[in-house]
Amino acid sequence: MIDNKIIEEAKQSIISFNKDKAVEIARRVISEGHDPLELMNNGFTPGIREVGDLFGRGILFIPELMLAAKVMQAATDVVNEAIPEQKETKKGLILIATVQGDVHDIGKGIVVSLLRANGIKVHDLGRDVATDTIIEEAVKVNADIIGTSALLTTTMPKQKKLEEALKKAGLRDRFKTIVGGAPVTERWATRIGADAYGADAQDAVDKVNELLNL
Repeated sequence: MIDNKIIEEAKQSIISFNKDKAVEIARRVISEGHDPLELMNNGFTPGIREVGDLFGRGILFIPELMLAAKVMQAATDVVNEAIPEQKETKKGLILIATVQGDVHDIGKGIVVSLLRANGIKVHDLGRDVATDTIIEEAVKVNADIIGTSALLTTTMPKQKKLEEALKKAGLRDRFKTIVGGAPVTERWATRIGADAYGADAQDAVDKVNELLNL
């Protein structure tokens, strides 16, 4: 068990946009032999969720949101590097990306970390990724699932475009698809023909496991 004081410090490092502190805490916890995923799930993740809540309430703005995202990514990178290889049981491979026109990837970063923690191999294309690139990369890495995130109502149609492009290319049956993002709903997923919808990071992991029949 990680000391609650350290957990709180991890949370506050995200809220205060302190990248150096976040990385230092992650490395210290790992060097002391503690579970980095406990730190992620109980410290960093609640921190970034609070930042999102503050943004939603108009207390923080986009520049602060992006700063917090960079801190979260730095912490996530350290945690991901420390995940033991044996945990990567190669249950399956998911290609994941934030759709073209959308530069938000806070939630996606959390999902990627949790997926990897559950032994699922992740090929993360990042943010603002074109539909053609998503399909080309999915074929190239032989993905089992394609996951897309859209954080804006204006970019949600790109998820629909992906479904249509897969069908047009004769590849729809080759990949399972899952969609997520703040404005995305179960109804939207059904409407565009996606196989699953992830309401949050943990739900996304659960749905991916279901799609992989695990």
